[in-house]
Amino acid sequence: MEFLAANELAVLRWLHILAMVYWLGGEWGVFQTSYNVVNPRLSLDERRRHMETAYRIDILARTGIILLFPLGFHMGHLWGVQPFGGIWLWLVWAIFLGWLALCWAAFFARETDRGIRLTKLDESGRYLFIPLLLLTGLSTLLGIQLISVDGEPRTVFGSEPGQLWYSAKITVYGLLLILGLGLRFIMRGWTVQFRKLAAGPDPVAEAALDRGIRQGRAIAYTYWIGIATVAFFGAVKPF
Repeated sequence: MEFLAANELAVLRWLHILAMVYWLGGEWGVFQTSYNVVNPRLSLDERRRHMETAYRIDILARTGIILLFPLGFHMGHLWGVQPFGGIWLWLVWAIFLGWLALCWAAFFARETDRGIRLTKLDESGRYLFIPLLLLTGLSTLLGIQLISVDGEPRTVFGSEPGQLWYSAKITVYGLLLILGLGLRFIMRGWTVQFRKLAAGPDPVAEAALDRGIRQGRAIAYTYWIGIATVAFFGAVKPF
């Protein structure tokens, strides 16, 4: 514990790097596996095996995505680029660890109706979180003062030279979560369509899988560029 306290920022940075690696690497793994998931020339059992592999890879990416924010939020306070420490840090960690538990519960129940409901609940939290990220990040970049600290109005995050990288990172992260939602919808659709295929050949289900994967691949390229951009802002801190 003394080591962790003395090296708090270094340990958080290490965990943040791991979360980013799992996010980027996991998305690439799912992308490659998806080719076999939607390949109608393969048997349904083989396609299911590839889908199972994709889900097992994807849960690590989802874990990384969720943990990135509390890790970055905590480091942001230590760096002095965001003013919310103390109870705020505890609250953020509690919320996101609860969200992570929900995500894993949906993963374990992924082939059931309960799993689909939990996945939708997981997704619904993003409808609140994404606008909050974009509001706080963009308002700081534009110099709009939304909060008061010690009676003084200020931007949500640091807006001095050398601090704006944090708000830019938050903004891009929020935009990436929008793209991620689209990919989540596609993967959730796999479960629905494969249930139909289990009853016999279904051209409509095959067409839905093909349409979804083509859309997902178009999203994925932008997604990877965005993830690299988030990593760049965090590592280089260019402005």
